[in-house]
Amino acid sequence: MLPLSYSPPHPRPNPCPSHKPKPKPQPRALPFPDALRAAAAAAAISLSLLAGNAAGAPSAWAGEQPPEICRGEDDGRDTEVKAEAVTNEQLVEEAWEVVNEGFLPDAGNRPWSPELWMQRKQDILQGSIKSRSRSHEIITKMLASLGDPYTRFLSPSDFSKMSKYDMTGIGLNLREIPDDNGSLRLMVLGLILDGPAHSAGVRQGDELLSVNGIDVRGKSAFDVSSMLQGPKETFVTIKVKHSNCGPVESVKVQRQMAARTPIFYRLEKRDNDNSSVGYIRIKEFNAVAKKDLVSALKHLQNSGASYFVLDLRDNLGGLVQAGIEIAKLFLNKGDTVIYTTGRDRQVQNTFVADSGPSVTTPVMVLVNNRTASASEIVASALHDNCKAVLVGERTYGKGLIQSVFELHDGSGIVVTVGKYVTPDHKDINGDGIEPDYRRLPDLSEARDYLLRCQSKKLS
Repeated sequence: MLPLSYSPPHPRPNPCPSHKPKPKPQPRALPFPDALRAAAAAAAISLSLLAGNAAGAPSAWAGEQPPEICRGEDDGRDTEVKAEAVTNEQLVEEAWEVVNEGFLPDAGNRPWSPELWMQRKQDILQGSIKSRSRSHEIITKMLASLGDPYTRFLSPSDFSKMSKYDMTGIGLNLREIPDDNGSLRLMVLGLILDGPAHSAGVRQGDELLSVNGIDVRGKSAFDVSSMLQGPKETFVTIKVKHSNCGPVESVKVQRQMAARTPIFYRLEKRDNDNSSVGYIRIKEFNAVAKKDLVSALKHLQNSGASYFVLDLRDNLGGLVQAGIEIAKLFLNKGDTVIYTTGRDRQVQNTFVADSGPSVTTPVMVLVNNRTASASEIVASALHDNCKAVLVGERTYGKGLIQSVFELHDGSGIVVTVGKYVTPDHKDINGDGIEPDYRRLPDLSEARDYLLRCQSKKLS
């Protein structure tokens, strides 16, 4: 939940002479896109870390930073961790430890405590585990005993499929890493093998410096991923620094995938209102949602829209970071978008708007029982900050955060590690958000409601 672009498993590159390779990597929490979690659910294995929808939520990065390395003579291809590197018992204990360190106790419908979980491990490891498939079965049952439908085991093949997630269109995933001065650097943490970026010479550990001549240092991974997006088969020029002691190179990369716009809009006249309303539907939150919404808002404002109707009905989520960025478009600088809480400090965050609103006119947000996760973040942020009235039905109520951890044999586990709390400090998980109106109010009525809301917050 979040943190927020998915990163495939790290390869084992050759380090610079001054760096010693680590003898044994630790389990890594990988941001997990919710669109894939939804697909996994349909496949009976149940980000949005990055992403969130009714089948999951964005991730929080819970692993250590990879050491900076220089590329050696290898081709940069991912090297699989051999299944024989750990015993069957060690693999089960590795999964147990991930839950022990980060699982959110109230996520399941059964009692959980460190003491009960320790007893569970002792019971499981009393005898030897004869096969790798048996260890996978034990992990599956162990996680099921938590009573949390979102915490689950991923086979090596399922985990591998997730590693191919790409929100840039050129086959790479980025992570923000602070430098010694506190500024953000964007590092390539994952590549699709033989994808456009990999084929052009980009490798894991490279630093991304610019996109089409625009300096990206200090920008978020999400914003830069959106900059990399474009029509299929068009080209984007990126400048990368190969690891921490390599050359800087500009490469031209052909986009292979294009995110479809989830934004649909039109200018309308309501029967009982002489003013024009800008109607905008957001089908999902993806890498181009914010960019296309900004264009839609400008077009509708220039066309004379007096207020806006934002339709989030049947929007199950998508990239949670996209939802957070879209909510910021409507909020005042310093307004809270969402809180995240959990046992791990890295999950405990407050997301706030860092600039003024793009829209100052009233907003009405349409919601229903399929408005979930990232959509609920947007709806609650606008509502609790007195920027919008909610209209329709109670929302779905998906407010949990999952992280995906890779285990040493290439399998993985998804673990609920936190939850979202709205700006008004409400836990929406399981309850959803109650709308203010069942049907669209008149503009004057909506204005009065928002004024009362603002007065109440000031008092």
